[in-house]
Amino acid sequence: MEQLAIILGVGAGVLLVAVIAVRVSIRLGLPSLLLYLGIGVLLGENVLGIEFDDAELTQFLGITALVMILTEGGLTTRWRDVRGSLWSGIALSTVTVGISIGVTGAAMHWLLGLDWRMAILWGAVLSSTDAAAVFSVLRGIGVSKRLVGTLELESGINDAPVYILVVVLASTDPITWSLPLMLTYKLVVGALIGGGLGWLGAQALRRAALPATGLYPLATVAVCVLAFACGWGIHASGFLATYIAGLVLGNSRLPHRSDTLSFAEGLGWLAQIGLFVMLGLFASPERLVNAIVPGLLAGAVLLLLARPLSVVPVLLPFRMSWREHMFISWAGLRGAVPIVLASIPVANRIDGADLLVDTVFVLVIVLTVVQGLTMKPLVKWLGLARDLEPKEIQVDAAPLDELKADLLQVRIQEGSQLHGVYLAELRLPKGASVSLIVRKGKGFTPVDSTRLQERDQLLVVTTTQVRVATERRIRAVDRAGRLARWKGETGK
Repeated sequence: MEQLAIILGVGAGVLLVAVIAVRVSIRLGLPSLLLYLGIGVLLGENVLGIEFDDAELTQFLGITALVMILTEGGLTTRWRDVRGSLWSGIALSTVTVGISIGVTGAAMHWLLGLDWRMAILWGAVLSSTDAAAVFSVLRGIGVSKRLVGTLELESGINDAPVYILVVVLASTDPITWSLPLMLTYKLVVGALIGGGLGWLGAQALRRAALPATGLYPLATVAVCVLAFACGWGIHASGFLATYIAGLVLGNSRLPHRSDTLSFAEGLGWLAQIGLFVMLGLFASPERLVNAIVPGLLAGAVLLLLARPLSVVPVLLPFRMSWREHMFISWAGLRGAVPIVLASIPVANRIDGADLLVDTVFVLVIVLTVVQGLTMKPLVKWLGLARDLEPKEIQVDAAPLDELKADLLQVRIQEGSQLHGVYLAELRLPKGASVSLIVRKGKGFTPVDSTRLQERDQLLVVTTTQVRVATERRIRAVDRAGRLARWKGETGK
């Protein structure tokens, strides 16, 4: 029991330090993963003495954390923000990755003298952008939804094909002509599984009257994890199934949706913290010295050669400006994913795998510093900076099963067009009414002449039949104001 108490105490202390580190990283303008990696190195055998060198356990825990990160990414991605970027995101996550692997692999073959199979393995490990870094960094730098959506889709999808390639290259099996067919099968079936389970999960959760609010987030995350397990079980892409399931669920009208998203966000942070601290523990500072030169070479090739050469030709059909091409080329953020992928050949005891892990570790640190410090200045220099848009209005729903009704909790965000609208002008469907407004901590029963204000919280009671129409109307007025119908706003 004493050992258990020590483990729990150390874990809680690390978690608290990591949470505080988020604030520090925001002030420094760097992804927090660097601080988490530093915490792991500090706890390691060369400093505080915790030994951790199990590659198979690292791979297992790393994949588990990536599933949680992809779940959070899918749930928090708004479909209407990425819909216009769908094909460009898919192109980046497939064709761009393929070109980048080829260019990086060829460069590693000539620069480091690696045999072709190992060189292509290096290219595959290094070419996947990191979902955690992209989701945490790009949503707060003030660029267009088109660019953010493209990069979010790329990072959410490209883990799937890259993981498959790394597993194939890290084995002793010969590479045959059937590899493209296998990749296609895994990606298509994985997407279908994720979409199907996400839709079924959304239908079931909308109809379920669970006895506690906290059960809805658990059930939602469980559906995403189930999608990974089903995809993995039939040899399809579990990663893609997870992300697609989260995307479908996150854009469905789920009960207690805001609670679910908050829970998923916390789970995503926990997965990131645990993953990066573990990877810091797994790293060997003594070996990293020998990996500095390969890491710098690989980083230069990836950032200045492979990424631009793979991005620009792929995005030409999508009519993006040269400024957008340059930004996307520079914004291919790396993080935990390459390190987790590098643990696969180590677990398979491939010759030279230790150098790959150490090189990836150095590369991630270097690219995180370089890209993290230059991202916002680059956005301003390219003229892509724009004011961050007001947050979308929050509408949370709770089913009242026995009454055949729903209770909507609405939070009016700053900048919402609902500000100043009279309650009578809201014109909710028949069967829905605003029963309570909480303003500055005080609640009151509104009347038709009550004017809504920013930061108000509304309780709206609606019959089940008109719930969707009620929520659609509230979202429409949030975006277009009292004249929403005349502006053609549907609130979808």
